[in-house]
Amino acid sequence: MEIKPGQLLSQINHPDDLKKLSREQLHQVCDELRQYIIDVVSVHGGHFGASLGVVELSVALHYVYNTPYDQLVWDVGHQAYGHKILTGRRDQFITNRKYKGLSGFPKRSESEYDTFGVGHSSTSISAALGMAMAAKYKGENRKSVAVIGDGSMTAGMAFEAMNHAGVADSDMLIILNDNCMSIDPNVGALKEYLTDISTSPTYNKVRDEVWNLLGKLPVGKNLSRDLASKLEASVKGVVSKSSNLFEALKIRYFGPIDGHNITKLVDTLKDLKEIPGPKLLHIITTKGKGY
Repeated sequence: MEIKPGQLLSQINHPDDLKKLSREQLHQVCDELRQYIIDVVSVHGGHFGASLGVVELSVALHYVYNTPYDQLVWDVGHQAYGHKILTGRRDQFITNRKYKGLSGFPKRSESEYDTFGVGHSSTSISAALGMAMAAKYKGENRKSVAVIGDGSMTAGMAFEAMNHAGVADSDMLIILNDNCMSIDPNVGALKEYLTDISTSPTYNKVRDEVWNLLGKLPVGKNLSRDLASKLEASVKGVVSKSSNLFEALKIRYFGPIDGHNITKLVDTLKDLKEIPGPKLLHIITTKGKGY
């Protein structure tokens, strides 16, 4: 059975091809990528629930960042199918998890876009932090991004890495893919904490109104950014618990945002690229979306 990618996806052999497309075309790319993953995995097998949930994120990351120079680390690896398809392995995807075929996880020997060999959970932040610190010491202007799920975030290794990231002040982005799912049920304070952040109507409403107001002010870029930072800190300190954990570790917190809104993801990632230091973007996704 021959499985063919969609019209736009068939033209994307590496991220440079993706960058040639308009923002409006990214919606079609996401639809085609999600359908291609479903079609291939339905016939050839694999773990596609996590990858279907990060289709928009995968497209946005490779659209905004200069991969593989900018280094992208996927935690565990089950969510990296879209990443593999967009980075030159589309036609080989039917061999995923087969003998002498593609690995089911990111694998350094397989592609320069796979920056770290994964499989065990909760290692991505440590790896991305190491890459960010190496780039800093070498004077390289490259970005490091770690994508980690809410289940993996509960491990001690992830907290150890965040604790280090805050004091290292390295330029890295942690993307928390919050789909409220993991192999085992998430329990404990972190699950309740993330739920509080994502459902705080006061914080989200005030934050959105602040940013809408700032967009209308006829002031310079530096003044807008300084004012935005002060207002954001005030809002967080008054109406959100988000200042109590990530920001206490000196990691700037942004979100939560809809992880399936490709336009919002692209705009947000472009903004975050310009903000130095350790940052965390909290996105809300649906595992297995579209199936």
